[in-house]
Amino acid sequence: MLIGVLATVAVLYVCCAAFIWRAMHQPPETFGRVMSKLPGPVPFLLFPFETMWLRARAGSLHVGDPAPDFSLSKVDKSGRIQLSVLNQRQPVVLVFGSYT
Repeated sequence: MLIGVLATVAVLYVCCAAFIWRAMHQPPETFGRVMSKLPGPVPFLLFPFETMWLRARAGSLHVGDPAPDFSLSKVDKSGRIQLSVLNQRQPVVLVFGSYT
């Protein structure tokens, strides 16, 4: 009886961890929607959340690799800009950081 209960709890734990792991590999909007449905700090307390997050979002880019294609809204919201389109016209420099 006790072994059955422990096995059930272990299976539920693995399934929940797999669900969170899968959500971490989705776009940020999707991941945010999933996390907003989970109760409070439960995922952070029950699972190795930080380790899972760092591995899920590690990526595989190396120095010298081309940047992955992406699109962003224009500041005036009149449309979208895509990196591959800009890169066809002229070289593009990507700067990530805060200027505040």
